[in-house]
Amino acid sequence: MRLSRYFLPVLKENPAEAQIVSHRLMLRAGMIKQATAGIYSWLPLGFKVLRKIENIVHEEQVRAGHNPILMPVLQSADLWRESGRYDDYGKEMLRMQDRHGRDMLYTPTAEELVTDIFRAHVGSYKDLPMTLYQIQWKFRDEVRPRFGVMRGREFLMKDGYNFDLTKEDALHAYNRHLVSYLRTYERMGLQAIPMRADSGPIGGDDTHEFLVLAETGESGVFYDSEITDLKFGDREIDYDNVEQCQSVLEEFTSRYARTDDTHEESVFHERVPEERRREGRGIEVGQIFYFGTKYSEPMGATVQGPDGKPVPVHMGSHGIGVSRLVGAIIEASHDDKGIIWPEGVTPFHVGIVNLKQGDEKADEACEALYKSVEALGLEPLYDDRDERAGGKFATMDLIGLPWRITVGPRGLKNGVVELTSRRTGESEELPPEQAIAKLAAIYGPHHPHLDRPEPMAKRSFHTWM
Repeated sequence: MRLSRYFLPVLKENPAEAQIVSHRLMLRAGMIKQATAGIYSWLPLGFKVLRKIENIVHEEQVRAGHNPILMPVLQSADLWRESGRYDDYGKEMLRMQDRHGRDMLYTPTAEELVTDIFRAHVGSYKDLPMTLYQIQWKFRDEVRPRFGVMRGREFLMKDGYNFDLTKEDALHAYNRHLVSYLRTYERMGLQAIPMRADSGPIGGDDTHEFLVLAETGESGVFYDSEITDLKFGDREIDYDNVEQCQSVLEEFTSRYARTDDTHEESVFHERVPEERRREGRGIEVGQIFYFGTKYSEPMGATVQGPDGKPVPVHMGSHGIGVSRLVGAIIEASHDDKGIIWPEGVTPFHVGIVNLKQGDEKADEACEALYKSVEALGLEPLYDDRDERAGGKFATMDLIGLPWRITVGPRGLKNGVVELTSRRTGESEELPPEQAIAKLAAIYGPHHPHLDRPEPMAKRSFHTWM
């Protein structure tokens, strides 16, 4: 993409209504625009990041053996009356009637709807285990929507639902989701800590929230500092292996880590040495639940068991806040100049800055770099505007691309360009083919099928060296 053709309405001043960093930077970087309280339009840059996050979530869900579906945003109130939640959910649910006077609701969550799908099509234990999931918009009518996408009324969410014959099978599904979530968040450059939490209106006794530590988090958290040293890394897990998944759960949940809803001061002091006790705040980016037959029994979601008798299935639900993750990543990764995107979710992989637009050699060099980055299978953002260098650098810092290639007449005389890391601020002068090769090496772990630069790549640059 060329910046002269891109819709990027950046703001120079901090918006008065933005109270936290992520809201302020998303508005300033032209990622979102408020439509009404707690509801936002996603502009090209923000939409691009949203899709990157969504794709990672999809890939890790499919890797874990889960089936993607798409359910409607409007549901019949009758399903919620079957489960007994229609009157209990509260004012956060947006209720309405269609033209025929039928009670409807805008989906805040979809346990009832997915249970209805399951009971209509699955009748035997031989079809289990089964997990269905979707990534779909939800609505919860927050009393005070604030903090941008971190606490909006409309939000994009991955919600998954497992159906199993026994409690033991369902708890394995719980563990399987925990493993897949650890992989998902690490791919986004986040450390999301699973913490014992309260189930709220979803119900059930077993639940963990995944929280990213941040001063602006909505939840108080108490944890053993040892947990921040844990990494899932590149390990391979067989999701059908009960022992492997259980081992990961024990590794990541055996140390004390709880939200303020479930915190027990006496247990905290008993189990955690004083030097490792930590208190702080966290941003919730996901939650997993096991709730047994809470929905299957009242809604008649049964299968024929091995003995031929009907058995209510055991269920759990598992959510990831996809749109909320955009804000959480910014809260965890920024500086006073702007956003710093991790390589796994960056909207563009590298920014190309032309210091002298209109200079023949500089223009040719930037075009060659642009094509070489694209040939790798990466996405460049080329600032080809006729603007001052300072303004171009400020824009690149604000929108937070992890890497920048700067091209100017002085460097071209020496056959080099400047490659700069947004995170560290460190720069190095390299021949252009080496800069391209370094980008390929950096992004290789994030793009396993990334094309490698061809041995003849240097010929692309010979006209201006």
